[in-house]
Amino acid sequence: MGRNTFWEKLGNWELWPFPLRYAALMPYWVGYCMRAGSPWFFTASNPTITFGGFDGEGKKEMYALLPEGSYPKTFFVTPGIPADQLLQQVQAAGFQYPFCVKPDVGLKGLLFRKIDNEAELLRYHSAMPLEYMVQDLVLLPLEVSIFYYRHPTQQRGTISGFIQKDLMEVVGNGRDTLHQLILAHPIARHRMAEMQTKHADNFDTILPQGQQYLLAYAANLNRGARFSQLTAHIDESLQQLFDDLSHRTQFYYGRYDIKCQSVDLLKQGKAFQILEFNGAGAEPNHVYHAGLSLNQAHTEIKKHWKALYEISKYNHEHGHPYWPFLKGYHFLKKAGRHGKQLEALDREILV
Repeated sequence: MGRNTFWEKLGNWELWPFPLRYAALMPYWVGYCMRAGSPWFFTASNPTITFGGFDGEGKKEMYALLPEGSYPKTFFVTPGIPADQLLQQVQAAGFQYPFCVKPDVGLKGLLFRKIDNEAELLRYHSAMPLEYMVQDLVLLPLEVSIFYYRHPTQQRGTISGFIQKDLMEVVGNGRDTLHQLILAHPIARHRMAEMQTKHADNFDTILPQGQQYLLAYAANLNRGARFSQLTAHIDESLQQLFDDLSHRTQFYYGRYDIKCQSVDLLKQGKAFQILEFNGAGAEPNHVYHAGLSLNQAHTEIKKHWKALYEISKYNHEHGHPYWPFLKGYHFLKKAGRHGKQLEALDREILV
């Protein structure tokens, strides 16, 4: 890491490693665990999702809760099935290239791939040892995140965050190579190992003036997405849409990631697809790219953790027990091993 890059990271808390960003908040989290008498108090927050959606939950169970048509067309693939069986499933489900593939139990956008042809699909399948999904590549122009929480005694919840997410990309100028453009990108240059793994074949290519080149297809913070605040667009119609979803799914706390045609149509409940929703482990990602100091971001996160604790406590007192210690411990260890496997496979499967 160059000296300038080091000082840039040091001076911008948003570039710090996750444990460092959250270090000062740990006493608050431990305090809630002690008050609840369980380190897994959050497992009662969203009773219909494994582990409350804190970690290790699959998209299959999420989609089963959502209204038909509110999420992309999807089917799940068992690893190791014969290639001809996979291709038959793709055809039977009515898929056409391009589409996307990603693990059922995902993390940070790892192993999300855009599949342009049969050869790419078979290459991914042959190297993928985990259950994964084939899913429509949703081409709606906007991707947004909405953070929502609702106490079970209330009919109306709170939309605490609303952001637009833009994929990490560079734009050609007719002079610089892709490698040079990446080195000049404020986020991508801090992710050179990943960039080299996925784009090294094109590093020496000079992009024409104005040509856009996507560096990642997953629009999350861990894949370099840029966030724009849409808080001013939160209104009664948006509120009603997510209150209805919450009541239907018993989803009390977390974040929805959505593709939509426009914010106005989303408010009308039209032209949108829910890519996923993340429960108790969801980060209120509207604290990023919002011009907040680290202290201001911590204040916002603490507000959310308080809501999470109160929701969990109520559900626990009304028939949804916290997970036993050993059950939660072994599940979290398993999720950790799964995450490391995803990271290793993401470097190996070059599609």
